[in-house]
Amino acid sequence: MEPAEGESSGQVHTCQTIFPAHATHRGELSAGQLLKWIDTTACLAAEKHAGVSCVTASVDDIQFEETARVGQIIIIKAKVNRAFTTSMEVGVKVTVQDILTSVQKLISVAFSTYVVRPVGDEKVYLKPVKLLSPQDHLEHSLAIERRRIRLDHEHVFETLMQESNMEDYHCDNVSNTEEDTISTDLTHVQSIELVLPPHANHHGNTFGGQIMAWMETVATISASRLCHSYPILKSVDMFKFRGPSTVGDRLVFKAIVNNTFQKSVEVGVRVEAYNCEEWTIGQARHINSAFLIFNAVNDKGELLIFPRVKPTTKDGLRRYHGAIARRRIRLTRKYILSNKEDTPSSDLWDRSNQAYLSYSNVATLTVLATKCGWEITSTLDNIKIFTQEESDILSVKVEMQVRIPSNLAFFLLSDFRLRRQWDKHYLTCEVVENVNEDEKIYYITSPSVKGDKPKDFVVLVSRRQPCKTGDPYIIAVRSVTLTSVPPSPNYRRNEILCAGFLIHSDGNHSCMVSYFNQVTSGVLPYLAANLIGSSKSIEDTASACIKFLEMDSTEIDSILF
Repeated sequence: MEPAEGESSGQVHTCQTIFPAHATHRGELSAGQLLKWIDTTACLAAEKHAGVSCVTASVDDIQFEETARVGQIIIIKAKVNRAFTTSMEVGVKVTVQDILTSVQKLISVAFSTYVVRPVGDEKVYLKPVKLLSPQDHLEHSLAIERRRIRLDHEHVFETLMQESNMEDYHCDNVSNTEEDTISTDLTHVQSIELVLPPHANHHGNTFGGQIMAWMETVATISASRLCHSYPILKSVDMFKFRGPSTVGDRLVFKAIVNNTFQKSVEVGVRVEAYNCEEWTIGQARHINSAFLIFNAVNDKGELLIFPRVKPTTKDGLRRYHGAIARRRIRLTRKYILSNKEDTPSSDLWDRSNQAYLSYSNVATLTVLATKCGWEITSTLDNIKIFTQEESDILSVKVEMQVRIPSNLAFFLLSDFRLRRQWDKHYLTCEVVENVNEDEKIYYITSPSVKGDKPKDFVVLVSRRQPCKTGDPYIIAVRSVTLTSVPPSPNYRRNEILCAGFLIHSDGNHSCMVSYFNQVTSGVLPYLAANLIGSSKSIEDTASACIKFLEMDSTEIDSILF
């Protein structure tokens, strides 16, 4: 069946009416049931694109913003954002609609990764996603950044765990002696489920959503033993499926409270699978672990305070510290990514947020580049200047046609130490932290304008090479706060909200360089001293940039070496 006109080949919509069988005793939709619906819809989208059976590989953090009740309608929209070689990212948007008022509210936006499961030994390579709208192009670009976060997540967590073990050792002794703490052993829950045909797909693999639903059940029981109330699932941390389970497997679920944080509690769940033979000899397969965050409310709907807990074993202490590290990552992610794509600020560069700041840096530039409403204000030979006004932010785009290969332009523009060669607004520029090959932090000073105090900047520069033909080179810039570079009394510290370059290849020997900048009051004098009128400052800087990029190779070598 061909997709409908204007519809992606990997797009699926489902609607579900919430019946009492789907709800808790309070008449609210069970989070486990919702997780099953999300996984089923996302898997259908993945299989629609792949043309073969697919299984859930991982699920990103899921936040639940609203509660749905019996009688309301759940609307789930799933779409394949990007296909990699044998895996794909599926984005899911969940809303709830009231039948009487037709009002819709957002419950959650989630991202899952699915892998193809071909029949036999033949390897299936996924076709590219057909991009039909600007939003499709945007999500396609951001999918590669989200993939970087997934790959880096475990490394970030392990780093924070090492810090936690060193810094918080003295706190453990305190928590173990306080009289008002509760042993986590009292919250331990174990349950067993037999995987039957309704729990699996047509190839016999257990649905990932079904496993998540069972995990939510035991986690809820564990949390309730601590708060003596009815916990409400608020979020699920990022997790991976370590291995498959099939019809006939016995799944053992082990849940325990890891830590509490005033009005929330983290419950860890471990899932082990056994076939008949493994069940007899006690040989388990660890197929998944996940961490679920709960709140609890009283009869008035007020959030309850959870009692503090104390671990009693070495493994319990590890889980106690792990919950602290995951909470740091979770809060950082929420702070950076929530409502900040349009107006990022100078966030502290920290181990817990490096991946998310890099993602935000590239995402914000990508979003800015795809916005509509750019108005051309100046055209001069091979330079075009555009502006866009939105609220109190003025954005500037400068397009430059350059006669050099795109990879060379990327190399020259991504090293900000070379910027002094063509940009008179850069007085000094030095690398203060070489994070990795694609991320560097620079300290920049700019000369005085109109007798004001000279300004300085601490910026994160994130560079990305194309993943496939047609993708641009990306150089994203935003301000960050670095404790090792405090403000100086000799300079006025300024911020860059969003800036950078997108470089599109026009062939083997030419490219289009597009420069973007969200202009703040501090940057404006440096960017365009005369925006109202001739825009000469921008044109002069763009001309100098083109001249620098088109230098003879011997001149470039003399600068580099």
